[in-house]
Amino acid sequence: MSARKRGRGAAGEAASQPAAPASAAGAAATAARPFAALTPDAVLDATEALGLAPDGRLFALNSYENRVYRVGRVDAEPVVVKFYRAGRWSDQQILEEHAFAAELALDEIPVAAPLLLAGTTLHRHGEFRLAAFPLCAGSAPELDQLGARELLGRTLARIHAVGARRRFQYRPTLERALLGARARASLLRSELMPEHMRAQYATVSATLVSGIEAAFADFGAPALIRLHGDCHLGNILWQQRGPLLVDLDDCINGPRMQDLWMFLSGNPDEQQGQWAEIVEGYRQFGSIEYRELRLVEPLRAVRMLNHAAWVAERWTDPAFPRAFPWAAEARFWEGYVGDLMNQCQALEEPPLLAGNL
Repeated sequence: MSARKRGRGAAGEAASQPAAPASAAGAAATAARPFAALTPDAVLDATEALGLAPDGRLFALNSYENRVYRVGRVDAEPVVVKFYRAGRWSDQQILEEHAFAAELALDEIPVAAPLLLAGTTLHRHGEFRLAAFPLCAGSAPELDQLGARELLGRTLARIHAVGARRRFQYRPTLERALLGARARASLLRSELMPEHMRAQYATVSATLVSGIEAAFADFGAPALIRLHGDCHLGNILWQQRGPLLVDLDDCINGPRMQDLWMFLSGNPDEQQGQWAEIVEGYRQFGSIEYRELRLVEPLRAVRMLNHAAWVAERWTDPAFPRAFPWAAEARFWEGYVGDLMNQCQALEEPPLLAGNL
């Protein structure tokens, strides 16, 4: 008996389930619940197949799109094992993400890069694709600490300097298809949208998508580079030397502001102060043009549209109703449409950060 089987707790045994039936109904159920077969036993078996000698200790980490676990090992440091959602990314896209992380790490930029095992970073075990990462220690970032935003800006500029060397070949590019139109169409098809809000959402979202596309058209041909793509506080660990970025799962080609605007919050004065600190650090390794500031509100609008559609599209995954229970309530959608109306107005206003370059 292996060390990890001796160490397995009751949770692993209780969660064991028979395989899904090989039928059309079973295939549909698997598509709706793509991680139904990912029991603790399956996670440990996959980790063992990678040669990482799990000891039976297993802890699920916060993740919705994929499934991520901290796995204890025999006489070695724990690892983080990530199982990719079926059908979302191709193997080429995942490997391109991994290569970008490795390139950043080679330049001594603090990121979580996947482990190279048996000559590759992407592995298969049964129906699942997975990758293993070193366990990175760190705490939640507190950007109000002295110098924290400046250090974050410096780190992001270094990432963008590497990202500007070439573009992704297989990863998405932030362009019209991803600027809200696809998300809008998806949400209009969703049963999660209350019927009494559907017409109002259709009108407001159409206005917002039009405004987003007009803003990008006015911006002109942007300097698109490889980006983290989903750069927010939840994807940062703060270490003694500063920020370490994790989860490059949404890395894309896009404008630099995509990795910067989400660190701004509060009233206009607060956002201007936050931006001044970030830019102070960013200027040490990069630069921002005035025209790029005009993308802050359009990018915020894109995220508002895409996030709601993402929740609706994933609603059959049991993790989503648990994490976003308010999405089943009509009052959420009423407030959401009101927020979209306010965002339409924000697109018409001058850039909030104009005086901070």
